[in-house]
Amino acid sequence: MKGRLIALGEMRGRRAAALIKDGEMTDLLVEPPRDLPRPGAIYRAVADRPLKGQGGAILRLPGGRAYLRQGKGISPGTPLLVQIAGYAEPGKAVPATTRLLFRSRHAIVTPGAPGINLSRSLTDEERRVALREIAAEAGAQLPAGAGLILRSAAETAADDAIADDVRAMADLAAQVLADPGREPELLVEGPDPHETAWRDWPEPDTLDAADGAFERHGLVERVEALLHPHAPLPSGAGLWIEPTRALVAVDVNTGPDTSLAAGLKANIAAARALPAQLRCRGLGGQIALDLAPMPKKDRRGFEQILRASLRADPVETALAGWTPLGLFELQRRRDRLPLSACLPQPGGQP
Repeated sequence: MKGRLIALGEMRGRRAAALIKDGEMTDLLVEPPRDLPRPGAIYRAVADRPLKGQGGAILRLPGGRAYLRQGKGISPGTPLLVQIAGYAEPGKAVPATTRLLFRSRHAIVTPGAPGINLSRSLTDEERRVALREIAAEAGAQLPAGAGLILRSAAETAADDAIADDVRAMADLAAQVLADPGREPELLVEGPDPHETAWRDWPEPDTLDAADGAFERHGLVERVEALLHPHAPLPSGAGLWIEPTRALVAVDVNTGPDTSLAAGLKANIAAARALPAQLRCRGLGGQIALDLAPMPKKDRRGFEQILRASLRADPVETALAGWTPLGLFELQRRRDRLPLSACLPQPGGQP
C-alpha cells in the first residue's frame, strides 16, 4: 500500500496509534500505565529537597516524585509549575522542567520566551509572510512574557484553524500561569496516543479511526512482533534488539549472505531501519550497536547513512561514536516508555 496511513485503535485495552508509510510501520504510540505521569503533563509541584553537588532538586508530585535538573536556589516547600519531560528509569524520579510548552498541532505557546517564530521547515516565503501576520494578530492574546511558535503543519492549514489553535493554547497558558495553589496537583494532563498522533504526525493520505482499525490493517501482529528481539532486514540479514537495565544492545547479523560486502550491506540496512525500530519499541537511553564485520574505511559512510536516518527522527538522538572494541554508541532521549511496559500481559498488568 502506497502513501501514508494513520490508524487509531487499541492494543490489549490500551489506546494506540500507528503510522504506516508505503506499507511499513514507521511509528507506534501505545498508552502507558495510567499511574505514570505522561510526558507533556503540567503539574503544580512542591520542592522537597535539593540535590547537593548536582544543582538539581527533588519535587513532590501527587503520589510521586520528580527530578528537576536546574533546581539550584529553590527552597524546600516552594510551589512551582513544572512539565514532565520524559519517563524515568526504574527506581528513579520522573524528569521535569520549569520551561513550560503549550503545544498544539499548529502552534506552541512559550511562557518566559517572548517573540514570534516560525518553524524552519516553512520554506515558502509568501506563506511565511501570511503566517507572521496571523501570528502577530493572534499573539496579542498571549500571556505577558510569552512567545509563540508556528509549527510546520501551519503551512497547509486554514488560517482560521491556526488562529483557533493559538487562542486555545494562549487561554490554557493564561489559566495555568495564574494558578494560585500551593499543594501538589495535576493541572494539565499529557496527551494520549491519539492526541499525540493528531498533534505531531504529518497529514495522512488515509486516516482510520473506526473501531477495529488495528485489526483491519494487520497491525496487531506487527505490534506483537515488536515484543520479540528479532527484526528482519533485507537479504536475510537481521537486527537483534535487546534492552537491559544499563543499555540497549543491538546486534547486526548478515544472515545467509556470505559475500565480501555482506557486512557492509547489513550495516547499511540496519542504519536505515534502526530509528523506526527504536521508535516503535519505545527504547531510549544508551544504545550500543554491535555491527557486522566491515572494513574500517567504510565506517564514515555508515555514520553518514545513520545520521541521515536520524535526521527526521522526532526523538532526540546523539551519535557518541566508536568504542575501542568496535561498537558504535548512541545516546537517545527517554521520551517514550518501552513497548513491553505499555502492553499489559494477558490476565494482568505490565
